[in-house]
Amino acid sequence: MRNYEAIYIIHPEVVGDELTAMVEKFQKVLTDQAAEIHKLDNWGTRKLAYPIQKVERGCYVQTLFCGGPEVIAEFERRLRLDEKILRFLTVRFDGEFPAVVEAEVETKEAEETVAVEAEAATADSE
Repeated sequence: MRNYEAIYIIHPEVVGDELTAMVEKFQKVLTDQAAEIHKLDNWGTRKLAYPIQKVERGCYVQTLFCGGPEVIAEFERRLRLDEKILRFLTVRFDGEFPAVVEAEVETKEAEETVAVEAEAATADSE
């Protein structure tokens, strides 16, 4: 299983429940292919660097997930077929996702702090 990041831009006229349904639809495409989603982040509507199909704004959605190459083929096929998707990009991550690594570092730091405090408490009681 490899780590991937996918960012896609949805037409700005898609809002509210329709936007939520669209994001869930693409999330389901990944989960149906046995991909493990680590993070799903809706960045909201932003100005595009250049107009796409005469549209100057778009809703950005980022997805971090693990899966095989066949998952990418089906996911991108579905994105390509949807007319409300302006652009998409999927890239492969080498190594772990930054959020996963940061969480592990914070856990280790917390464990070290607890161990140091426990040592200090036992030294004071002696």
